[in-house]
Amino acid sequence: MPSSIELSVGQQFEIERFNRAIDATADPDQLRSLAKQLLQAWHTQKAATNWVISQQAGFPPA
Repeated sequence: MPSSIELSVGQQFEIERFNRAIDATADPDQLRSLAKQLLQAWHTQKAATNWVISQQAGFPPA
């Protein structure tokens, strides 16, 4: 397993796009909504990663 994960150019551009959107947003409600969406996406990604790892290891999903 690599010690660091490298992002594709497309992923780097997507991150930059979101960074700019966040920087351009002054409305606290919009920022709160975005933060909640990102939190949901992060935990969904963690769950998917854990599922893949468990499948590769032959363990039942937790």
